[in-house]
Amino acid sequence: MKVLIPTLFVFLWSTGFIGARFGLPYAEPMSFLALRMILNLACLALLLFLWRAPWPKRRDIGHMLVVGLLLHGIYLGGVFIAIDFGTPTGVTALLVGLQPLLTTLIAVSLSGFRPPPRQIAGLLLGVTGIVLVLWPQEGTLQLPVAGVLCALAALLGITLGTLYQKRFCQQQHLLQSTFWQYLGAAMLFTPAALWWDERAIEWSLTFSLALAWSVLVLSVITILLLLLLIRQGEINRVTSLFFLVPPATALQGYLWFNESLAPQVLIGGVITLLAVTLISTAKNQTSDASRE
Repeated sequence: MKVLIPTLFVFLWSTGFIGARFGLPYAEPMSFLALRMILNLACLALLLFLWRAPWPKRRDIGHMLVVGLLLHGIYLGGVFIAIDFGTPTGVTALLVGLQPLLTTLIAVSLSGFRPPPRQIAGLLLGVTGIVLVLWPQEGTLQLPVAGVLCALAALLGITLGTLYQKRFCQQQHLLQSTFWQYLGAAMLFTPAALWWDERAIEWSLTFSLALAWSVLVLSVITILLLLLLIRQGEINRVTSLFFLVPPATALQGYLWFNESLAPQVLIGGVITLLAVTLISTAKNQTSDASRE
């Protein structure tokens, strides 16, 4: 179970990119996400009632709304729009998966901490991987510029949201925090859908299943799995398995949509995963050394 549950959690997380690809032909990105957030709030409200979670302080609510705008609003919005522009799901997952790299760069620039050599090597490899992924070549995969920019905006959103959450929302009840985060995202997606979208949703079986999967599986079941993992003390295992999200997403994109990735993109993905692994290992070693 210590291997099965974290693996299942990461697999479900990676299906979020595939769910977006399934649902977007039937609804515009903001409309899809606004509807998803409203249904998320209904499900989380029921769970909060059943769990009888304590009501947070007003100051903490503000912090959780900010996290929601960044972590779910900018992140999910960027991912959905990037895929809607035609960016392959594997490339989108790869770019967003650079979050540990960007987090390290921000931490180094703000704190002045000098990273160990392994971490520096990871950063250099990460830059190399990005160049390989984004460098256009004749006869290979051509990435839409707008889609790449949206994916990078999603990367920035999840990075800043994670840093903000660690700074201001570390002690909050997980269900309460998630509810208010979804509310913050809904405050972004709902006006955006009303302003930009035509709000024409084609209620097909595929769209209904994609929406149900996004709400019940991605937004509810994965949270319950995360609660179980935290209770079992397996959060470090989950963090390490997140490195497998981009290749898992690329594989699903190939199986479901026959997405082909150019060799340079595949090589860049492997290099990037190695870079993130090096940085994570360096962080763990640094933390262990400081405790000793």
